[in-house]
Amino acid sequence: MTDLSLSIAMGNYDRTRAIVDGRVKIDGVDPIPMLLSPEEMFFRAFRHQAFDVSELSLSSYSISVARGNAHYVAIPVFLSRAFRHTSVYIRTDRGIERPEDLKGKRIGIAEYQLSANVWVRGILEEDFGVKPSDVTWVRGGMDTPGRPEKIKVDLPSDVEVISAPEGSTLNQMLADGEIDGFIGPRWPRCFAEGHPSVGRLFSDSVGAAEDYYSRTKIFPIMHVLGIRRSIADAHPWLPGALLKGFSRAKALAQEALQDTSATKVTMPFVEDNLNRAQALMGADPWPYGLPGNEHVLDRFLSYHHAQGLSPRRVAVDELFHPATREAYSL
Repeated sequence: MTDLSLSIAMGNYDRTRAIVDGRVKIDGVDPIPMLLSPEEMFFRAFRHQAFDVSELSLSSYSISVARGNAHYVAIPVFLSRAFRHTSVYIRTDRGIERPEDLKGKRIGIAEYQLSANVWVRGILEEDFGVKPSDVTWVRGGMDTPGRPEKIKVDLPSDVEVISAPEGSTLNQMLADGEIDGFIGPRWPRCFAEGHPSVGRLFSDSVGAAEDYYSRTKIFPIMHVLGIRRSIADAHPWLPGALLKGFSRAKALAQEALQDTSATKVTMPFVEDNLNRAQALMGADPWPYGLPGNEHVLDRFLSYHHAQGLSPRRVAVDELFHPATREAYSL
């Protein structure tokens, strides 16, 4: 009996590498791995359903579920998670000293629906009283003019989103002072290049994130794994096999980080940062599966609906294939 040949689009992470190099076999699957950027994966998945299995934006996927036209069904494999206090960049010459100072400012975004932006807007409103309607959002490409939303969004009437001028990029607008800040999962190039008037809103982003986690026990989820719904219906064993395989691949990555004989990541202080994260978040700071992650997903879905991205409040269970909502135990 031959294995099922499936295209699998995902990021090039330590937690996916064992699937790509064959150290972890997904039961019954002959994978065709495609290591792509989030922007390419998500555009092709949501516009053209280009892959059998794909890493998906949690936000865009939630929109499709709320509208009742989801071509993919998710598996609780959270390939991207991040504390988003690192994601708010500001002009340091505009009197922005604290989050509340963003009110009345012009803030650049690549897409309103990006999961990172949902989390940031939710945190700004919940913790600092800055509502989405308090800001003018300037949407455009970061380094290439004219980036579209991957799924059309219908926003509340009090939220102002304007397009960047034709031919303009958000990076250049931020560098030139034409916008007051930028929010997004990638840092703007002018910040990376050390622009003297561009900085982070949260200068101690790690400390801000640790305080946030201590209060909420939330490690924000950005991406889920999705399988084409028609394939899951035809092969009901497959969602569970994917959850099992990706969980094993993550476990191997975590075991490698724990091996202190030689650093597995080309960065200093890996062991210290791992110990710091585990002291705050427990032995597995990056859990897969629905149990233990329900409160994170529920908070995101509340933000998502309140910000007008989903036309109705989606329930956590609606996101995931029934076979992956629970796991067996010995």
